[in-house]
Amino acid sequence: MTRGDLPAATIRTQLTLPLRFADGFATAARVFTFEGLVDGREHVALGLGEHALPVARPTAGDWRAAAPPLVRLHSECLTGDVLGSQRCDCGPQLAEAVRRITREGGFLLYLRQEGRGIGLYAKLDAYVLQDTGLDTYEANLALGYGADERTYAAAAQMLHALGQEDVALLSNNPDKAAQLEGHGITVSERVPTGVHLSAANGRYLAAKADRGGHTLDGVWGDEPESAES
Repeated sequence: MTRGDLPAATIRTQLTLPLRFADGFATAARVFTFEGLVDGREHVALGLGEHALPVARPTAGDWRAAAPPLVRLHSECLTGDVLGSQRCDCGPQLAEAVRRITREGGFLLYLRQEGRGIGLYAKLDAYVLQDTGLDTYEANLALGYGADERTYAAAAQMLHALGQEDVALLSNNPDKAAQLEGHGITVSERVPTGVHLSAANGRYLAAKADRGGHTLDGVWGDEPESAES
């Protein structure tokens, strides 16, 4: 058992994947898949920057750094990450995270928990309710789901399997840090992301702050610093 009473997960596969984003930003990622994740979902971890090199049996000592790695737990969002939806800030947050982690060294955990854990179809149903005036949390509740059904036990297992027991967490969501700490991962610092406001997501961001406890005190607009600088 790992710390926090989670069963141990193991690395199933790792491979190098070249990445290129729509704006031309390119980098290499070391992609890890896992066996034994408690929720049975196909989450992946991307090692970026100095963590993009292959490692046979990862331990905390395999990546020598002066500070804990920068880690982002990013929940899958087809509409934002792939289709560029303006109703949320997920796509810009993903792009920002890849750039910042490439620069500083760390991991992006891409978690298959669409719609704060309710799934794609239910998330689109929630959008319909939001068009009638409900906020993003109220819409989930109206559909019979929790306001936020995400859990991060599998993310903690992934970090344990990667040998990363102490991380700097790139997030505005205090619940992510609290859940990781509860599963034996030390969050030495919570690093705010940029706040990506669009013409269509103002109510969504306000609900995240007011209802979800997100601390939207980062830089408004693009990421704080260019990844290419």
